[in-house]
Amino acid sequence: MQQISDWLEKLGLGQYAQRFAENDISFPVLPDLTDQHLKEIGVSLGHRLQMLRAIAELPSRDKEAPKLAVVTAASAAWQDTAERRQVTVLFSDLVGSTALSARMDPEDLREVISAYQKCVAETVQRFGGFVAKYMGDGVLVYFGYPQAHEDDAERAVRAGLELIAAVGALEAASPLQTRVGIATGLVVVGDLVGTGEAQERAIVGETPNVAARLQGIAEPNTVVIAESTRKLLGNLFEMQDLGAKDLKGISGPVRARAALRPASVESRFEALHATGLTELVGREEELELLLRRWSKAKTGEGKVVLLSGEAGIGKSRLTATLLDRLANEPHTRLRYFCSLSIPTAPFIR
Repeated sequence: MQQISDWLEKLGLGQYAQRFAENDISFPVLPDLTDQHLKEIGVSLGHRLQMLRAIAELPSRDKEAPKLAVVTAASAAWQDTAERRQVTVLFSDLVGSTALSARMDPEDLREVISAYQKCVAETVQRFGGFVAKYMGDGVLVYFGYPQAHEDDAERAVRAGLELIAAVGALEAASPLQTRVGIATGLVVVGDLVGTGEAQERAIVGETPNVAARLQGIAEPNTVVIAESTRKLLGNLFEMQDLGAKDLKGISGPVRARAALRPASVESRFEALHATGLTELVGREEELELLLRRWSKAKTGEGKVVLLSGEAGIGKSRLTATLLDRLANEPHTRLRYFCSLSIPTAPFIR
């Protein structure tokens, strides 16, 4: 309380120091004091006016706050570190926007583009995508940043296919169409670029350029993907080979494919491992447990086993090995999928 005592002495009002101390009024709370507060602790009117004038001349917390906020934001920007990540980049563009701008009122065009951007954002977010930037009638989307999934390439293609249908269903004077380009690769992502509303998470690498160029060569209402993405998809989608394409600004030809629709496959796991499986290693204990439960089930003692764990640790692979072991034994195999990202292992009875 010495600081507030000194302040009162400076004003020639040291006689009130005890009253301030009795009411636990410290120096930092001075700006919160009102005339009523001072009156309640017994300060006379003239002295209240003197104190309130002196309080008003103290450094304002509101004036200091922006300075503090600027320092904090700058510090955060310096502390923010970029990451080297594998990212699947989706670039979507509204077809014929130049022609639309020539024949539509600017306000009507704004509503169309706004509806398109909202449609893109809602669609990709359902698949775990991150809208990185709006560029007029184009939208740049990351799959794999800031949150990564084991199936980001698949999510991107499914989002692209659904996006085409969703944009086509938008109400407009004429049917809307979009083009989608998708590529996967290593990038450096995360640097904060720009300020205020223009601030964005920059991405450095060839991948976004490839995605944008593939979008440029795509036919309306088509999803075109790079070979880097196709390698991660197995047989999950029906594809049309478009051959090697020379893309502006990209060194060397890029093999492109049009993703037509999801393929009719027995399971996602089998579609991703169409060329065969390597030997299962390190899961002997889990496999033996499943086989023991199977033996009990065959004797009439029903058993249920739940396989759970983080994505990509081998749940489906373990189940596939169990099925191989039971290939020559009579059994019924039931299968269902809970969602895109959580493939449920087959039930066996």
